[in-house]
Amino acid sequence: MPGGTVSHTIEAADRAAHVTGALAKDRFILQQLVTKDFKLRYRRSVLGVIWSVLNPLLMMMIMSFVFSYFLRGSNVENYPLYLIVGNITFSLMSEATNGGLTSIISAAPLLKKVKVDRWVFPVQKVFSAMMNFGFSLIAVVVVMLFFQVMPTWHIVWMIPALFLLMLFCIGISLLIGAAAVFFRDMIHLWSVALTAWTYLTPIFWDLSLLTNAGAPQIVVWVVKANPMYNYLEMMRCAIVYQSSPTTTVLLLAVFWALLMLVIGYFVFRKTEHKFILFI
Repeated sequence: MPGGTVSHTIEAADRAAHVTGALAKDRFILQQLVTKDFKLRYRRSVLGVIWSVLNPLLMMMIMSFVFSYFLRGSNVENYPLYLIVGNITFSLMSEATNGGLTSIISAAPLLKKVKVDRWVFPVQKVFSAMMNFGFSLIAVVVVMLFFQVMPTWHIVWMIPALFLLMLFCIGISLLIGAAAVFFRDMIHLWSVALTAWTYLTPIFWDLSLLTNAGAPQIVVWVVKANPMYNYLEMMRCAIVYQSSPTTTVLLLAVFWALLMLVIGYFVFRKTEHKFILFI
């Protein structure tokens, strides 16, 4: 074997070992941060993780009592289940992005002392929100048992729905996490954006209310193009409607996930070397 070939092989092996070591280090840090976040969330709490089950159940009961009177003209059959699935799915996005928003700023003391890949911190917040969401699914099971709703094979649509939503949240977290480092007003702007997003998304109302009320078609299109509408629709197809999502919903869910992931990654990588000057 020629000497040059051997040299290139050794260099390639060294680079591969370096990359593997770096990935292992990032994975370990990510695991530790998620574990720490989980422990801090329920520290000194008597009920602990039970709150992740009780909270969506209590919200469902209150909102069902209030909004069921306003939705008598809608096509929703099992409103409590419809509501709790929409609520916990939107809350997953809200919690993940709110955490990602301040993830770099909060990690400033660590970033100034230890050399670590900065993307770990926004991603960790998304993983922590996913873990909390897992406990919230117990509340969904309780509601299904109460209303005697048996799952069908369509439940498997939860897997791609949650995977795409996770990618979507990671993209947003990378984007707004980087933006918040340079513009602290982003923290307040995101709070306003989430409030508006909540009312634009059919969490406690149904799209048929717009069509039955004769809303302009452009309004219906805007709601359907809303990324969270498509993720909620996929989750509801899996659990509530027990049917497959439409091709349009599926394609839009994939489109928004990939778009936000690419934008978030690009902005984060282009700006992360300046973080240390602003945190």
